[in-house]
Amino acid sequence: MSVLEPLAARYAYWLGLPAESTVDTSDEDPAEVRAMPVILRMERAEPPSRTALLEAAAAAAVAVCLDERALPEGEWHEPLKAWVDGRIRKVARRARGAHWQAVQDLPGITIEVDGAEARALVPGRVVDTPKEVSRLQISGSELPADEPGPAPDGVPRLLLNPEVSMTVGKGSAQVGHATMILASLLDEAALAAWAETGFRCSVRTPPVATWKALCPVEDPEGSWRRDGVVAVRDAGFTEVDPGTVTVLAQRA
Repeated sequence: MSVLEPLAARYAYWLGLPAESTVDTSDEDPAEVRAMPVILRMERAEPPSRTALLEAAAAAAVAVCLDERALPEGEWHEPLKAWVDGRIRKVARRARGAHWQAVQDLPGITIEVDGAEARALVPGRVVDTPKEVSRLQISGSELPADEPGPAPDGVPRLLLNPEVSMTVGKGSAQVGHATMILASLLDEAALAAWAETGFRCSVRTPPVATWKALCPVEDPEGSWRRDGVVAVRDAGFTEVDPGTVTVLAQRA
């Protein structure tokens, strides 16, 4: 049983919530809020390309969730299960030099795409965030838009909302949500094939018309059957309004 199974069960329900309900945290104990840290390597002298960094973050997040250590008998299972059973928060931080090297010793997985590196860590309670992570900045850095060219065949597509502006940190969290939701709905054969690629995916910003044609909010189950598309709907704690659909993921 995948630790991501609860996401599949509540996916359509979350898409159907009123926008004001997505930001309601009255059911949470602040001391028990959990998040997955996503560390983005952003060296000052040689910054990565924005698209490659987003693709690395997206792959790293789902790789942690589907690692053998996330299985019921594995050492990562309980912290991942506790996190997925609640809200799947991610906190993206930037690191360079010795600070980047320090987080390699924490439980997680690093993915490299075209020279860009991101490390997703095993989630935990925010109040217990290790000092190697808490000292890293969440905001303050941005990467310019790039022109990645046509998306490659044979990997899932992650489509950023062309009408919503997000920092690279926010975008990294959102594409990580997208790969997790997608993985929760794929059958075993498709998931195994994706794992063989290292969970590679493409991140692109489509034309507005393409986005609107694919957006599955009105019919999530039909959109999945017909187009293999799922959506990430953000709670609206940072950068975007509550209930905003930030990313679409389409199976390969």
